Amino acid sequence: MSTSHAARFQPVIGIVGGIGSGKSAVARAFGALGCEVADSDGLARRVLSEPDVIARITAIAGDDVVATDGSIDRAALARAIFASADVRRAVEGAMHPRIEALRRAQFAAAPASTPAFVIDAPLLLEVGLDRECDAVVFVDAPESVRLERVRRTRGWSPEELFRREAAQIPLVEKRRRATDVVVNDSAPEQLGARVVEVLAAIRSRGPRPR
Repeated sequence: MSTSHAARFQPVIGIVGGIGSGKSAVARAFGALGCEVADSDGLARRVLSEPDVIARITAIAGDDVVATDGSIDRAALARAIFASADVRRAVEGAMHPRIEALRRAQFAAAPASTPAFVIDAPLLLEVGLDRECDAVVFVDAPESVRLERVRRTRGWSPEELFRREAAQIPLVEKRRRATDVVVNDSAPEQLGARVVEVLAAIRSRGPRPR
């Protein structure tokens, strides 16, 4: 691809990795380079505040997921989703089309100079969002580092981390389906430079054949 074509190419980049690998840190590093980052967790919070969505989620998962102020208790909803595949699929069906609409609107409103569009979604592969991506970046971090991160930030035990990861696509499969890897280990000062390199490589390859 020529330099002029690379300058115009605006790839869609998905981020995957294990829990505690630092996917959000990598997304922020892309954002620091001027990329437009869609934070699916943030978009999900917006969707969960909509009254008709609250009503649908309550009908699916029961009154136990509703907090005393009438909002959705996200921790209770997470427990209900992990406990039942049927509940998970129904909740995804209620939320994902709205999240996708918000993401598309966000990307459409981005400046023309935006170098890339980044999707930070916990279940990117599980819901098929990788089909919309020109590249999928796997965030690689040692298990010991991931365990320490979730212990410190979420209060999780190793058993809780492994239980939750068991409900997702295995890490080896996520890495296999990725096009690029960013190592996010115990050297955070190097992360920005690694993301710069990966973004340059993705832009130089050009669009993924559809």
